[in-house]
Amino acid sequence: MEFAKISAKGQTTIPKAIREAANLKTGDLITFEIEGDHLLVRRISDGPEEYLRAVQSTMSEWNSAEDEEAWRDL
Repeated sequence: MEFAKISAKGQTTIPKAIREAANLKTGDLITFEIEGDHLLVRRISDGPEEYLRAVQSTMSEWNSAEDEEAWRDL
């Protein structure tokens, strides 16, 4: 188990052992998700499609059948 502190600006450093285990490198994109009482951090490695899928999951308030119908012809 590794620990990190969050700064007043909401920033933190991912501990080196975690970065190495997750194969995180400078410039990598990561996502943050909440599942119950867990915070999940995931590396996005499969290119723009994977990134867009990850971002889409954070915008569920615009992901309904009604929204799809309203925006279909644009």
